[in-house]
Amino acid sequence: MSEWWTYTLADFLMFSPRTYWRLFELYNVAIWPAQLVGVAFGLALVALIHGNRAHRDRIIAGLIAACWLWIAWAFHTQRYAQINWAATWFAAAFALQAALLVTLGVLAGRIVLDTVNVRARRIASVVIILAVLGYPLLAPLAGRPWSTAEVFGVAPDPTAIATVAVMALVRGRLRWLLLAVPLSWCAIAAATLWVMDAPQAMVVAAATLLALWPAARGVRGGTPAAPR
Repeated sequence: MSEWWTYTLADFLMFSPRTYWRLFELYNVAIWPAQLVGVAFGLALVALIHGNRAHRDRIIAGLIAACWLWIAWAFHTQRYAQINWAATWFAAAFALQAALLVTLGVLAGRIVLDTVNVRARRIASVVIILAVLGYPLLAPLAGRPWSTAEVFGVAPDPTAIATVAVMALVRGRLRWLLLAVPLSWCAIAAATLWVMDAPQAMVVAAATLLALWPAARGVRGGTPAAPR
């Protein structure tokens, strides 16, 4: 048997690129028009980040949690698990992220976004808009049919990228707990796409780094403000 160090990432890929994109095609057909709800949620996040609505942070946490829970069940458990045994673990991680958002954000009100750093909010908004409106365009740009497009709220990659952008705005050290799963998924997604020779692997990596910039630079930290 070959030694473990002789293996590459490609050796662990359990499906072909054609099978992977076909999975998204069938998934999109099956859940239509849920994609429209995902887009609406994504655009609502941008409006909320720049707004002053009461309970804004709780609403944001709730919207993102709903997306992660949906993907955990409808995509990872019901679809991706058919071609990747690890999808069951991915589903658990996505469900955990949803639980953290609901517990810490919706119920406890401990997720408080920075409202002072204008540049950080602009970066977050740009990344979210790109994830919501731009990411689906990668399908036709790569020569694939529109039916294979990955849409925020129902597909894991754009949802994770946008989540990184929002969680990077969270004040205090809590942001790193909330970033753990989204960042891990972005790394897995980029590696998977890289092995499949999909150019969008670089898009995932670049968008994630841009989304993470406010957290890396440090948005206004300290003690979170009173829950809204």
